[in-house]
Amino acid sequence: MKTWDDNIPIYLQVRATVVERIVQGFLAEGESVPSVRQVAAEEKINPLTVSKAYQMLVEEELLEKRRGLGMFVRDGAQAKALAQERETFLEEEWPRILDRIEGLGLDAASLLGARS
Repeated sequence: MKTWDDNIPIYLQVRATVVERIVQGFLAEGESVPSVRQVAAEEKINPLTVSKAYQMLVEEELLEKRRGLGMFVRDGAQAKALAQERETFLEEEWPRILDRIEGLGLDAASLLGARS
């Protein structure tokens, strides 16, 4: 069972988990995703929360509903999710990281040397 961050709505965390699994290839294109009921039961969360996350992913064209069969990862979802995640990183996360780096007086050489 996942540990939830109290500062972020759970449906957004469910969405992020599914996107991460698509990007990493754990959920392949054309593959079915766990049902709303299954995720809700495993994670001990409200099915409406899971449904809201899945609906967001449908609207983002990463998942598709197949009547009577469930939800599936759409063709092209991995590339699309990766592009979305990169854009979010560059527009939202990277500016905060860069501000922190500059605030600490770090330079590229010291950052790259830290990985060794």
